Amino acid sequence: MSKLEQVLILDPPSDLKFKGPFTDVVTTNLKLRNPSDRKVCFKVKTTAPRRYCVRPNSGVIEPGASVTISVMLQPFDYDPNEKSKHKFMVQTIFAPPNITDLEAMWKDAKPEDLMDSKLRCVFELPSENDKMNDVDPIKAAPVLNTSKADSTSGAKPSSLSLDDTEMRKLMEECKRLQSEMSKLADENRQLKDEGLRMRKAQRSDNMVSNTAAMMRKETSSKSLPSLLVVIAAIFIGFFLGKFVL
Repeated sequence: MSKLEQVLILDPPSDLKFKGPFTDVVTTNLKLRNPSDRKVCFKVKTTAPRRYCVRPNSGVIEPGASVTISVMLQPFDYDPNEKSKHKFMVQTIFAPPNITDLEAMWKDAKPEDLMDSKLRCVFELPSENDKMNDVDPIKAAPVLNTSKADSTSGAKPSSLSLDDTEMRKLMEECKRLQSEMSKLADENRQLKDEGLRMRKAQRSDNMVSNTAAMMRKETSSKSLPSLLVVIAAIFIGFFLGKFVL
């Protein structure tokens, strides 16, 4: 047994107890106390690192001082038929003088200078009596705390007034949004009417241009026969004049 093992004190000394139900984070504390006259470095390790959050998980304990370590068990589905084998180990060593790099110190540490203290994790579920005791005060609360209810009833109007102001703000916001929506609907209607007018104007322009083109075609088609008649008359007159002369 090393000298460090004789002076370092762990509380609790052997088991870390976690009381369920384990639907939320369950925290238990581990206290390390150094009654010696030298600094002690510590490091906390676990066999299930994903299930626990340890703060702090390493550090230095001054002579005669103590450090409280919070071990937080994360929520999980507890199976009473499954025996947990989760364990913790607190590794400690006397701090060398003028220490600057803890990681390098742990890497270079000799096995005979280290002390390993092992802790077992114990899970406890609340018994039926505990559940009943938890329920009874809730049932008795309306009878025992009537005076508290009377005293706190005065605070309700203020909360109601706060609710009324919030409701008023919400109503004003709804009215503002409705007015904006009506404005947008009017603008959309105006744009639709403008588009219809433009389409009608384009149709009328097309109809006018088509009518003009048709009239030009009819005029050219009518003038063509008359021109042919004049040319034919000129030729006939020319030939008749030759025969007569």
